[in-house]
Amino acid sequence: MPGRVEVHNVDSQLLDGNPLGDATRRRVPVYLPPGYDDGHMDYAVLYALAGFTGTGMSYLNYDWYQENLPDRLDRLIEAEGMTPVIVVMVDGMTRVGGNQYIDSPAAGPWASHVIQELVPWAESTFRIRAGRDHRGVFGKSSGGYGSMMMALEHSDVFAAAASHSGDAYFQYCYEGDFPKAADGLRSVGGLDAFMKQLREYPKFPGKLFHTLNIVAMSHFYSPNDDAPHRFDLPFDEATGERREDVIARWRERDPVNLVQRYADDLQSLKLLWIECGSRDEWHLHHGGRILSARLTAAGVAHVHQEFDDDHRSLNYRYDETLPRLAAAIQ
Repeated sequence: MPGRVEVHNVDSQLLDGNPLGDATRRRVPVYLPPGYDDGHMDYAVLYALAGFTGTGMSYLNYDWYQENLPDRLDRLIEAEGMTPVIVVMVDGMTRVGGNQYIDSPAAGPWASHVIQELVPWAESTFRIRAGRDHRGVFGKSSGGYGSMMMALEHSDVFAAAASHSGDAYFQYCYEGDFPKAADGLRSVGGLDAFMKQLREYPKFPGKLFHTLNIVAMSHFYSPNDDAPHRFDLPFDEATGERREDVIARWRERDPVNLVQRYADDLQSLKLLWIECGSRDEWHLHHGGRILSARLTAAGVAHVHQEFDDDHRSLNYRYDETLPRLAAAIQ
């Protein structure tokens, strides 16, 4: 018998008044494993963080070639012997297209929303084994970054984490797109016009994706309450010249630069998994290698894998990581 999904509306007090005007009522799908309705046992829980332009509901999408997350979990549990777990699919969608799952005064207290609101809500609503040792987190791309940041900064909340093609080593994955973002802003009349028009297109222009990405990341990495939109761009809008002071603030949020600070906390993790395709278009395989090397130098146990693929359609990788995460948090 397969598991099932419930979609819940979760009201957030922490997100009330957030600068982007994003809804405080979040749609959160929750996967309940086979046997949940027939028994009384409690389950460990995984929190799924979607990538940029995705959200919790995205995990339910039909794909002609790959299973969605609930179908994959059903197969892994029923046919492959994965330990049953509950999975909470976080709704992190924002006006700027997604989330890095860290607190930012320019975007909202998103890490706090997950930790202080979703975790207690889930544990009071479902039969979840309470406590940090029975919680894990995973995600891809921006979700992988969020998972890694949860491991770094909130190892007291999560005991296991998997970063699939997560953002790391910002010099490679972001900084090459600064000129493209500057050109995109100029093409629409500047940052003010871009922010005003952002949700008015009938279809978001693909040529502006790099602009959207850098603007969104600026909300999370370089917030500034005194700036017109409460964040600083990493380049001069008029000339495109790099703003090294702002870029330095971005690098402070780069996982590769945080390992040493949180090395002792990371030692407590039951599992830390980092992986990336060796042909990643955002050069994140380099970030994964650097992150792994710094973890090794700090004496932090982890798994680092590369595989022959790019950044797209990587859900098949969950076949390996989800059973490992589930086993680690029992």
